[in-house]
Amino acid sequence: MAANFLQGLSENAVAALPWMFEFWAQPHQLPPEGAWRTWVCLGGRGAGKTRAGAEWVRAQVEGARALDTGAARRVALVAETYDQARDVMVFGDSGILACSPPDRLPAWEATRRRLVWPNGAVAQCFSASDPQALRGPQFDAAWCDELAKWPRAEAAWDMLQFALRLGDHPRQLVTTTPRGQDTLKAILRAPSTVMSHAPTEANRAWLAPSFLEEIRARYRGTHLERQELDGTLLEDAEGTLWPLALLERARVRDLPELSRIVVAVDPSVSGGAGSDLCGIVVVGAVTDGPPATWRAYVLEDASVRASSPTAWAEAVLAARARHGADRVVAEVNQGGDMVAQILRQIDPLVPFRAVHASRGKVARAEPVAALYEQGRVLHAERLGALEDQMMQMTARGYCGSGSPDRVDALVWAVQDLILGPAATWARPGLRTL
Repeated sequence: MAANFLQGLSENAVAALPWMFEFWAQPHQLPPEGAWRTWVCLGGRGAGKTRAGAEWVRAQVEGARALDTGAARRVALVAETYDQARDVMVFGDSGILACSPPDRLPAWEATRRRLVWPNGAVAQCFSASDPQALRGPQFDAAWCDELAKWPRAEAAWDMLQFALRLGDHPRQLVTTTPRGQDTLKAILRAPSTVMSHAPTEANRAWLAPSFLEEIRARYRGTHLERQELDGTLLEDAEGTLWPLALLERARVRDLPELSRIVVAVDPSVSGGAGSDLCGIVVVGAVTDGPPATWRAYVLEDASVRASSPTAWAEAVLAARARHGADRVVAEVNQGGDMVAQILRQIDPLVPFRAVHASRGKVARAEPVAALYEQGRVLHAERLGALEDQMMQMTARGYCGSGSPDRVDALVWAVQDLILGPAATWARPGLRTL
């Protein structure tokens, strides 16, 4: 059928086909109909957002023939930095130059950071990190890439709105993977905004199959899957103790030498598919100097849904061995002495501390959340499932499904490493800790 279609085209039509984006595009890559001012193209990683942006700019500046004028003559290309505007929006694999046919190929003027088309249209690159650079120029179209990660998003967006004032109907396109950022939320609420959306899989024809399989397997069930792959804008639970923005600030790559490491456990007494998860979280701390300088580092979420108590005990001891943890801390409200007995059946010498919950989950979690706000608890990578539970922990209780087993384990670890020792330190005559 495809062969019949191609045979029915003229030689010129076949030559033009690669440059006819409307023929190849996915629905989310084409501008919605209507008299909108802002089009927000939300999508997962690799969903084809950059190609949509580059082709939209082409559609604005190009006329029917190479030298004919289009709907727009002056375009702003805004990214987080100048380098990203140039390397992604202009020179990228799906950027403007890669998408342009030879007879309409714009010329890059490096010293002026701009593209100039044969018909005289101009697109100039700007950095959202330098909002004042948008004060003065004026445009009839704009393409904003990855706005959700702009560090000075509100200021840059405001300056762009003042500059977008040429022509009868100036328009702008925002291509971004969503994040819970106030500026993006405000743009989406505006009555003149329209939105298209697609997950990463929408562009699977241009992605390595192994990439999709591996990335889905790695982040399945986490907020990173919903945000980075499904392209879903996540909202914090009302009254959450751990907003997403707070957790994002807590992430670090490099870890210091740690004074102590513990494995904290919120055990599941029973086993099997219907049992609660066993929360197992490994946390280390730097406790040199006075307590106000102490920092905790969440190293691993090793939580499991075990088939038996012995299975989760083995997971606990394996996590301790991986990290060289000093001891295991476990809540024993339900299991009592059984928790220690199960662990010591496998390792009779395991250092163990039992803790009892005398207050509710929220009351225990709030002091730990306060340490996060002070920047004193930091996260290593691959903690998406734990962070998902944390975002559902609110001042009214846990809003997620089931029990916050991972959060409970985290709270016990930070209590053992930071809050408990700090309280002891503060007592008169006991400052030799």
